[in-house]
Amino acid sequence: MSIPSIQFSEDQAHAFDSISDLLKRAGVDIENDVVLPPQDSKSSVMAVIGKAGSGKTLLLAELYRAIEAAGVEVVSGDYESRKSKDKRTLAILAPTNKAASVLRNRGVPATTIHRILYTPMYDPEYEKIAEWLAGNTLERPDVEDLTDLALDRAWAYYQTNKSIPGALAAAGLRGSDFITGWKRRENPLDIGFIDESSMLDAKQYEDLQEIFPTLVLFGDPAQLAPVNQSGGMVFDGLKGPRKHELSRVHRQTKDNPILDLAHALADPSLEFHHFEQMVRDASQKDDRVVWAERVNCDLMARSPCLVWRNATRIKLINAFRGAYSAPEEELLEGEPLICDGIELPMKHRKKRLDLEARGLIKGAQVIYMGLGRKPGFSRLHVMGAEDPQVSAASIMKLEKPGEEEPVIPFAARMGATFLHGAAVTIHKAQGSQWDEVQVFAPDIFVAARMGRSEAGQPLWKRLAYVAITRAETRLHWCVRAALARPKGPLIIDDLPSKPAPLTLEAEPLEANS
Repeated sequence: MSIPSIQFSEDQAHAFDSISDLLKRAGVDIENDVVLPPQDSKSSVMAVIGKAGSGKTLLLAELYRAIEAAGVEVVSGDYESRKSKDKRTLAILAPTNKAASVLRNRGVPATTIHRILYTPMYDPEYEKIAEWLAGNTLERPDVEDLTDLALDRAWAYYQTNKSIPGALAAAGLRGSDFITGWKRRENPLDIGFIDESSMLDAKQYEDLQEIFPTLVLFGDPAQLAPVNQSGGMVFDGLKGPRKHELSRVHRQTKDNPILDLAHALADPSLEFHHFEQMVRDASQKDDRVVWAERVNCDLMARSPCLVWRNATRIKLINAFRGAYSAPEEELLEGEPLICDGIELPMKHRKKRLDLEARGLIKGAQVIYMGLGRKPGFSRLHVMGAEDPQVSAASIMKLEKPGEEEPVIPFAARMGATFLHGAAVTIHKAQGSQWDEVQVFAPDIFVAARMGRSEAGQPLWKRLAYVAITRAETRLHWCVRAALARPKGPLIIDDLPSKPAPLTLEAEPLEANS
């Protein structure tokens, strides 16, 4: 019997039991570690909602462990073995790479929604290695040009990192060696857990319901809804036993001042100036809250300053680049970027999927590591990706205050498009977490003064809630539109890498062939 390894609160225990019943109808009995044919062919959706620190991730992790112990195959998105009729599958998804990496850091094998919608096609020769690593065959594969030592490296890597591409990279292979292409998923899976589901739009929700007959959504109702959904979230329509709300705080340590501030925003009588005084008081009692007179440049290099207005974002980015004496038409190694999408025509669909599968999806946080070996290419570190270092045809855009057209330092004719990432809007930051987070308070004040509301709550409170809950250990509340001088130059040697990282330079885009 799979018994949760931690002590649940009453609301968590109730949610666990309800989801356990839902899974049993789907043919997965986690109480008795038995996998059976589904009892009910109807589609089922359940939601677990709660504010920051209510224990949603903890509950998700314990459910994952119980489901895996029952013999369900966890589909990660990097390789999928041929499904047998008696096998059940689970996929744990998040809308962004950064959100998925938060779960992976907690031992949960999460991937992005995109990686489940599109599956890789493996060369048959290397598929034998993937089946062996996944435990679907006991026979050690015999592959030309791969030594026993290389296979040993792949095996050792996979034991600690459940990533087939990562293991093959450890054996000295590149993605273009073993992945022949990408295809839209045709066959459904069984169970889907979706974290950060407050970020889902209606189209994504519809796609997921087509793939998963059993779907469990985990989300925060206090966050900002997708911009095209008028303040609504996909789980709002679920009622009664189909929706469970968690209330007790579990995350981090007890009496965490960051969580205290987040939950204080629920008070309908709280005004902005009262809240800001609470921040100042907290900063005098606990160093996990910092009352900052200036924005810290050094932090912006890895953790973007969070703002509300786009104009503020552009001004802060230019101030950041000025502080590091960055040339107007040249990027420095270590500058942060945000992927703004892929500019490729439909005839290059395979190359688009290849880029996106490696983490370069819209909103991905990236660190620039220098020019690539080919014109228009750049070396990049994709934050939160399992195999973070890639080289890709790039279109760099540096926006300027008051100017409609951005400066283009360099560009391929088509490829991945990037904006600067030293500052991002609070909307774009949803789903991400950083060790330390800077919030640009003057923007929150402007939102408060405008008196706007979203889904019946003052907009400034939603903005403040989302912004401060992005901080894992320390919150910096920046009260002035000023930057502190950086302590040193930008660096890249702090970025982790994997052995023999995947590269896109082995298969350049059409424009650079």
